[in-house]
Amino acid sequence: MFFKGLWIPIARPAVLALVSIAVIGCGRGETDAETAQKVYRHAIDGAPASLDPAHADNVYAATLVKNLFDTLYRYKYLSRPYELVPNLAEDFPEVSEDGRVYRIRLREGARFADDPAFPGGLGRAVTAADVVYSLKRHFMSETRSRGGWLWRDRIVGLESDATIRSADQSVAGLAAIDERTVRIELTEPYPQFTHTLAMALSAVVPREAVEYYGREFGVHPVGSGPFVLNRFDEAMAVLEANPGFDRGPVDLAAEGFDPQRHAGYDLEPIDGKPYPLVDRIEVHFISEPSARWTSFASDGGVDVVMVPPELAERVLESRSPLRFKPAIRERYRTLHGLEAGFVYHGFNMANPEIGHSADPVRDRKNRALRCAMRDAFDWSARNEAFYHGLGRVFPGAIPPVLAAYDPPFDDDSVTHRPRQARQRLQSAGWTADTLPPMIYGLEASIQQRQMFEQFRAWMQEAGFPPGHFQPRSFAGFGEYSRAIGQRELDFFLLGWTLSYPDAQYSLQLFYGPNAAPGANSVNYDNPEFDRLFERASTLPAGPERTALYRRLNRMIIEDCVIIGSLSRTRLYLWRPDVRMFPDREMVGGYFLRFVDVVEDRP
Repeated sequence: MFFKGLWIPIARPAVLALVSIAVIGCGRGETDAETAQKVYRHAIDGAPASLDPAHADNVYAATLVKNLFDTLYRYKYLSRPYELVPNLAEDFPEVSEDGRVYRIRLREGARFADDPAFPGGLGRAVTAADVVYSLKRHFMSETRSRGGWLWRDRIVGLESDATIRSADQSVAGLAAIDERTVRIELTEPYPQFTHTLAMALSAVVPREAVEYYGREFGVHPVGSGPFVLNRFDEAMAVLEANPGFDRGPVDLAAEGFDPQRHAGYDLEPIDGKPYPLVDRIEVHFISEPSARWTSFASDGGVDVVMVPPELAERVLESRSPLRFKPAIRERYRTLHGLEAGFVYHGFNMANPEIGHSADPVRDRKNRALRCAMRDAFDWSARNEAFYHGLGRVFPGAIPPVLAAYDPPFDDDSVTHRPRQARQRLQSAGWTADTLPPMIYGLEASIQQRQMFEQFRAWMQEAGFPPGHFQPRSFAGFGEYSRAIGQRELDFFLLGWTLSYPDAQYSLQLFYGPNAAPGANSVNYDNPEFDRLFERASTLPAGPERTALYRRLNRMIIEDCVIIGSLSRTRLYLWRPDVRMFPDREMVGGYFLRFVDVVEDRP
């Protein structure tokens, strides 16, 4: 049985494990399977609670899920801007003239990995019925999906009140036409639909394994991806190359390789090689930035580090323009860029003490409270203290990397104004005695505790009593995320990484039907916002849709729904004997299948 907050090591039958190692070793043409192994050691700053694709709504789970399972589409390894490419699908969908019916053909040869869930322990071919099942199970109550919001009211038969009571229950908009052809009918045009089929939440799972492992499927994942799981606990996940995975050789040109942009990364040797290129990947869960740095700096530690902002001075020669020190460039491979996402603080708008209230007077008073807290927040100081001044502060929820970003939009919602905060509270009638106490959620790390203390100091400057905000810490991101989903916290810090390059993906954080446990963690409920969001979602890219996106963004700002936002600058360092182009953004975990290490690596 799978218990909340518990990671269970994977114990596969010894025979299968030995067979896998033998196949991998022989495939590399070595006589000693152990010495032949190529190992890449990765690090991420949080541990997923589950590897079930239905729960892969965070970057930690998605990094692993995208390598253990297959999605119909993925993003090209190297193309920027990001470009979709068929993955488990044979080609892009055939779409009807009205934009509502999609026909998707699956590639031949894709198979689920060998596992005791299948007869004789042998994996079988992936079929169109698996795709239908994988989408349907998001709407089955026992799945407890974190991803149903992506397709609710989008696919015919999966409207808001739809509940799938059995895996055999038919859905009007989902059908397997034959073994390899899926037909999906939408309620209305949805231009971003194909992008949702590249997300970890859409990964294809076999019904046999889900039913065989039950609620432990999240720690016994069975997919058709390039890797299989060997170990999963609170410290790390170990992935081994799936001997049954075959997607042909790497085509660097097709992946977007640019000789100038990618010069110096030594990617050329992987061209024409079958992937995955390493035998084993160790993904270490290291929440503390200093601990990740220490591991990277030590012999035998992780091979890559996303440099903690507080250590940026050690590696940077200049912040403007951003340039690494010569000694760093000589010793490591380097990369920097603005994230495709942002961090923000959110309010639980479902709490009538601070959010939505049926009483119009109290509703306006609560808005004044939220706006005062936003006035008191100092993004400039937060940027300097925790992001080495490299973050980019912006108003609302459309980050600068997106085309819909509104560069001329100059808003004071990200300006530190403690005096105005006090005035707002006084004008609304709030006093130290009447201010409602708030539970401030955070992960149990030194950095997040420091962020809380900084935040509390700003709020005291604006007139909040010292004990007004009560911190509630969680051991890991999984428990923290569940608490937000269950509406237990009044105020919380979240990062949002885009899964497709469109502002609709960040604006859906505020769409009413997506309320927690869905993506709308702040539980914003504004009928006018929902109406405009739904209208924008049906429009093709163009000026009309961009104008609507910007209008929605300003509604969020006007209602003081969040304190935001900041996009972080990523600084990557990795060992020179590793060939890769790391990406934590939309490509996410997909890049791991293309990682290679030199043959004579120690």
